[in-house]
Amino acid sequence: MKIILAVGGGIAAYKSAELARLLIKRGDEVQVVMTSAAREFIQPLTFATLTGHRVIADLFEASSYVEHIEAARRHDLLLIAPATAGILGKLANGLADDFLSTLYLAFTGEVMLAPSMNDNMWGHAATQRNLRLLEERGARVVSPGDGYLACGSVGPGRLAEPADIVAAIASRNRDLEGQHVLITAGPTQEPLDAVRYISNRSSGKMGYALAVEAAARGAHVTLISGPVALDAPSGVDRVLVRTAAEMREQVLSHFESATVIVKCASVADFRPSVVETNKIKKSGASLTLQLEPTTDILAELGARKENRLLIGFTAETENLRNEAKRKLEAKNCDMVVGNLVGVKDSGFESDSNEVLLAFPGGEVRELPRASKRGVAHNIWNEIAGLLRKRQVAVNAG
Repeated sequence: MKIILAVGGGIAAYKSAELARLLIKRGDEVQVVMTSAAREFIQPLTFATLTGHRVIADLFEASSYVEHIEAARRHDLLLIAPATAGILGKLANGLADDFLSTLYLAFTGEVMLAPSMNDNMWGHAATQRNLRLLEERGARVVSPGDGYLACGSVGPGRLAEPADIVAAIASRNRDLEGQHVLITAGPTQEPLDAVRYISNRSSGKMGYALAVEAAARGAHVTLISGPVALDAPSGVDRVLVRTAAEMREQVLSHFESATVIVKCASVADFRPSVVETNKIKKSGASLTLQLEPTTDILAELGARKENRLLIGFTAETENLRNEAKRKLEAKNCDMVVGNLVGVKDSGFESDSNEVLLAFPGGEVRELPRASKRGVAHNIWNEIAGLLRKRQVAVNAG
């Protein structure tokens, strides 16, 4: 695994050297990032010697002005140990004034926090609120230990032992192991002529976040993607398509082996009845397009899903709750995720989202606004719960 080990400025920073050693011994590739305060406790040379990589210690010492973006793309896990109260507050509130905080905002992989601080600081309402916010966005927390602290106090706040942090990485949530997850993402493009097409504003970010989270939790992931400006996620089998017909073909070709299907793609509902071979020339006259409906892939899957878990998505501009419930019943889904589009900082093209979940029986539950990776984390929590309930029913039967 490719890990960024971010070292915060606390007395426990010395333990991070042992943590780096254990990760490398495990076979991980480790890139160390240090805050300016961390360098007051331990020298970058220590980590450079242990990891064999240059330590990134300052935003303006980076080899490239976009190195925080490049580092975010190259790595699977961002591990912050020790994560001080200051770091937690900065990350929770989206402040970006050094390499670590800008890296965090650009990072789309898994985030793990190992907090360390005075016991009163740990118990403060602000610290606990920041932790909750970060967990809601998908971060995992390795809780601090209880004991003697450097300040002389006794209580919670000690950085977890390096071996325990490594164990937490090894045993992190793998509740989707054994599942073959089929996910669709992005838009489709329905050709009008040789150069034009009909499409929508879907960026694919939500579907890709779902694929990354599912892979991190142990699933075998097949991602059927429409045209997007996103790199293939690490550890995911990606299949690229363009039209609704191509997406249907690929979904059905992977359908038999799938145990969970998540239809997140924004598939075109209509396509031109006639596709011109050459470019339609502008003549000054009005142009009338004849459109015909595309195949409803979700409804087709709902009719033949058998014991597979089927999750649908709906993007609406109004009546979201009712539309999610209607789609759940009409398409025979086990859960429908609904979000409003056309609103600020949510839905299409945004890096964050705010969704609701509709379940059989009429239950509708709202999830808090979070990054799309955080939303993906919460959605998979719900899906994993549905899988557990199904397994219990099978065992009881």
